[in-house]
Amino acid sequence: MDISSIIGAVSGIGFILGTILLGGPISMFINIPSILIVVGGTIAATMIGFPLGDVIGIVKTAIKVFMFKIEKAENIIANLTEISNKARKGGLLSIEGDIQSTSDPYLAQALQMTVDGVKTEDIGQIMEKKMELTKKDLDTGSAIFAAMAAYAPAFGMIGTLIGLVQMLANLDDPSTIGPKMAVAMITTFYGAIMANLFFIPMSDKLKGRTEEEITNMNIVYEGILSIREGEHPKLMEDKLKVYLGDAAKEEKK
Repeated sequence: MDISSIIGAVSGIGFILGTILLGGPISMFINIPSILIVVGGTIAATMIGFPLGDVIGIVKTAIKVFMFKIEKAENIIANLTEISNKARKGGLLSIEGDIQSTSDPYLAQALQMTVDGVKTEDIGQIMEKKMELTKKDLDTGSAIFAAMAAYAPAFGMIGTLIGLVQMLANLDDPSTIGPKMAVAMITTFYGAIMANLFFIPMSDKLKGRTEEEITNMNIVYEGILSIREGEHPKLMEDKLKVYLGDAAKEEKK
């Protein structure tokens, strides 16, 4: 679970609600037609702009923002070094138990291929393809959220224009202009909140997730190929620690 993302979302909502309550009842900011225009319009535009499978998969991708905690690179290196030492002393079959103990399906698949005696180049090709697909999924998720961040304010403005047209068409009673104007502006408010509190931050977060996850997958990739080729564990460890520079920067963000 990514605590920082959850705290950020809750804090943002809390600050906005608190500010609203200081100025009046929250019911002033609830308008069902406005919500339908912004939410429905954003979803519709997203479905037009992206394949249906990618749009449906965005729910799973969003989990990586709030509920997914990525493994630290140094822990992966330490685990691979331990596996390498075990393989060097007892042979490749001795690491079979690590396949069941690991929670990383990418590492588990690579270990299984290593134990099964798959050729090094074949292991490398399969792992590279897996990395490409993972990066594609995360990049697509980030692109969808970025698009939704553009769509939401646009439909907020559309809702406001609809409200203004309805208001101007009924100017017989000047006393209703103020309340109707307030309702018309709420749709812009909804679009801005959805874009700036959720969609833009989620897109940015997924970009960072992509870098972190691909770095970790590269560590596993090089570590497994090293184990398969029987390289000395210390040499493998030194090679993999090169990645810690980039991982350390990501950890500070």
